[in-house]
Amino acid sequence: MRLGCLGPAGTFTHAALSASWRSAGAKVVPLATERDTVLAAERGDVDAALVPIENSLEGGVNASLDTLAFDAPGVSIVGEEVLPVTHALIAREGVAVGAVDAVVSHPQPLGQCRRWLADNLPGRRAIAATSTAEAVRIVSESDEPWAAIGTVTAAGLYGCAVLAEGIEDEHGNETRFLWVAATGRDPFAGAVPAADVRLGAPKTSIAFHGAGDASPGWLVRCLSELAFRGINLTRIESRPLKRQLGHYLFFVDLEGDAADPNVAEAIERVHVHAEVVRVLGSYPRAVR
Repeated sequence: MRLGCLGPAGTFTHAALSASWRSAGAKVVPLATERDTVLAAERGDVDAALVPIENSLEGGVNASLDTLAFDAPGVSIVGEEVLPVTHALIAREGVAVGAVDAVVSHPQPLGQCRRWLADNLPGRRAIAATSTAEAVRIVSESDEPWAAIGTVTAAGLYGCAVLAEGIEDEHGNETRFLWVAATGRDPFAGAVPAADVRLGAPKTSIAFHGAGDASPGWLVRCLSELAFRGINLTRIESRPLKRQLGHYLFFVDLEGDAADPNVAEAIERVHVHAEVVRVLGSYPRAVR
């Protein structure tokens, strides 16, 4: 089995994939961006792929959300993982903290370490990279006194020094990842996890938008179809619909399988109010 993830080796996504029971015996295929990762699964270049979707500090990962919503209609969510996240400040050997004049990382970790950076490296430039591991690679090859925010594993892979560990502003930080695969193909179906792995109750992710979204109470009416049937929401998030200001697409995670009659009826009723309703997938909740 070929499993894709946001690469290169040493990213948090790679760590989440490596820690997953689903990765046993699989070949890992690192990909350059969240978009590339999702589209590789849709094309069938990999059997499934893992992408970050939200962080407990910084919220949704927009690149993953937008790709699922707008660019990959032929992909479905087939699983999820949750990984505790801790960040390290990493530089080339011989570069001291006080000498650092720029910090490189993915935008999410830069945000998750904002307060630490302000207190310990005030005024330094923040430089965005496609992943934490790519940030460490850039720093390892640069002649500039730069530092990266990444994993201790990545520091070892690229021959760098760890200047500080646990630099995230809030400890207990977690990132949630989604497994995606081409619609109709679930490579994990029927697979039996290890004895020490528990799978949670099913949940379903949907996305919807509608021409009536500017009218009072439109979103309430959509969500009421779920609430009136006793269906609990575990997450809701909006993204611009990319048409004009004031119009949004809503992502909702709800408890239950889309095949359950009560859930299926609720989703069908959302169609009454929304122009487009798409079931992104039903999958077992990650237990942590």
